[in-house]
Amino acid sequence: MASRLILRIHEKQARLTGSERKIAEVLLQNQGIIETHSATELAVLAGVSKATVARFFRSLGYADFEEVRLQAREERNRTQPYRQSETFTQQTVLGRSIGDHMDLELRNLTRTFEELRSDRLAGIAKILSAAPRVWFLGFGAEDGVARVGRALFSKLRHEVHYLNGTGQDWSSDLAMTGPRDALILLTLEPRPKLMRSILAYARTSRMRIITLTDHGFQAQAERFSESVLSCHVASYSALPTHATLVSMLRLLAITYIGQNADAVKQRGETLDSIVEELDLLE
Repeated sequence: MASRLILRIHEKQARLTGSERKIAEVLLQNQGIIETHSATELAVLAGVSKATVARFFRSLGYADFEEVRLQAREERNRTQPYRQSETFTQQTVLGRSIGDHMDLELRNLTRTFEELRSDRLAGIAKILSAAPRVWFLGFGAEDGVARVGRALFSKLRHEVHYLNGTGQDWSSDLAMTGPRDALILLTLEPRPKLMRSILAYARTSRMRIITLTDHGFQAQAERFSESVLSCHVASYSALPTHATLVSMLRLLAITYIGQNADAVKQRGETLDSIVEELDLLE
């Protein structure tokens, strides 16, 4: 389970000092330490001073160690499950407010990231770093989310592509893939039969498949994926929500930046120089 603390560490990872990285490493390996150890004990485990521990948590936005501990206890105690699709009547649907919508989306996001293993994003970021090419794939409404993913990561590295089978010509796109390429699949219900054929080809081609999906499909996705990021996607109606999928992609991108800060900076400078040369912005 990834807590808000772990998510903050991932977000700030590229800017941590050497001593702060030691503390981060201890917490990433066992985030339960927050509840079982004192700040002094954490300092000993990390091989740093207690003052460094205090500065570390302040840099993450906490007042002190006790605030972090209280947050961890609150997250552990929040165990109430909720359904994939909320039940409703026509009358309550018409009465749904912006607050109801926000509450459900926040529950989706909170549960998704609290259940995320702290090492999962780092492992996937390493796969993306080593991949010759990164491909995004989605069907139906998830096609748009795949385009968002491609737009995000194309700002961070070269050779980021989008499988779209223009005119149903999937063979042309798939012919450009190769061994060790990373395929990021975004999939919610309903799922087309074509998806199985494309994934079978990807596995035969020795692509490394990463799947972002809902909890109900997680077990099946683990059969063909090297890594699965499962998301809570409960909604009040037939319209699906993609908030958690998009947020997960952004967090994955932030983790990638943390591992490849210099390369990402160079990529950004290259893109900025091209934009300036083409005079694209006002």
